[in-house]
Amino acid sequence: MPITKNYTIMNAILSALLGLVVGVVGCKEEKLGGDTPAKQPEPTPAPTATIATEQWHRYWSQGKAELSRYQLTQARYGQLHSGDAVLVFVTEDFLTEPQVKLESDPAGRPVASVLKLNFTKKFTTGIYPYSLMASVFTPVEVFAQPRTLKVSTTVQEWCGHVFMQLNLKGKSYNVEERSYFEREGDKNFALDTAMLEDELWTRIRLAPQTLPLGAVKIIPGTLASRLRHKPLAVVDAKAELHDLSDSAGAKLRRYTITYGAGERVLSIDFRSEFPHQIVGWTESYSDFGTPLTTTARLTHTMMTDYWSRHNNADTALRKELGLGRE
Repeated sequence: MPITKNYTIMNAILSALLGLVVGVVGCKEEKLGGDTPAKQPEPTPAPTATIATEQWHRYWSQGKAELSRYQLTQARYGQLHSGDAVLVFVTEDFLTEPQVKLESDPAGRPVASVLKLNFTKKFTTGIYPYSLMASVFTPVEVFAQPRTLKVSTTVQEWCGHVFMQLNLKGKSYNVEERSYFEREGDKNFALDTAMLEDELWTRIRLAPQTLPLGAVKIIPGTLASRLRHKPLAVVDAKAELHDLSDSAGAKLRRYTITYGAGERVLSIDFRSEFPHQIVGWTESYSDFGTPLTTTARLTHTMMTDYWSRHNNADTALRKELGLGRE
């Protein structure tokens, strides 16, 4: 789990020069409003110094993870289904060659500090449930290591389950697929490196000024690809960033990816100020022939060392996070 690091005086000076002294947002529920986009903002130039400033470490290196629960309405089988989504963000040390979490003496092996996202969705279709999870490992130093190292995704439901993993190897992503379904079967292939939709979530939290704009090459999200039974590929899309505000007047930004001629559109809303918390998203496409929009809206957030909260008494924390006692 997170490992707190020592920081030099030079890093603090760089932090002040970069003007990153802004407040960490609170964890209360707020509803979105004012959805009329403003003019397209200019991206902030990427600084050459580390993003891991003193302020950044105060939030992300405190030995806790940020857990956020979202009220989910998920498109599936031509209908909308209620459920929960949870985003778990936490920093950890990561061995870059085997691409696994560091749990022993690194002994000279290459190690990167990563921001890990565990993204879960749970919803029920009729009698049977769906459980989805994607894990994303993005280097904290995105300017020195601009590519996400690994994505691992699973989808389980009563018909069967699917596993997919992408590992960065040189100038390509090696992809493994293991599926119950005949058309998908067991596959191994490589894709040219490109922006991953799965890393948009971690990139927003790390350095939203690095989000690409305009025409982009992108690998669609693994969860969306599995639900739609679409093979992974590098595809063309258009990326936009707009300013918004919520019902309380707080500044938000909306990052939108439009695939092709609009067959699928993903919009992610996040707070303009550090730590750039994601407050919701929408995803629109034709689901089993019916145009539908999946929505997710933030309801609860907490910072906790969840890996040590595994006793029966800790079950109460699920209710505190909006997940009840199921």
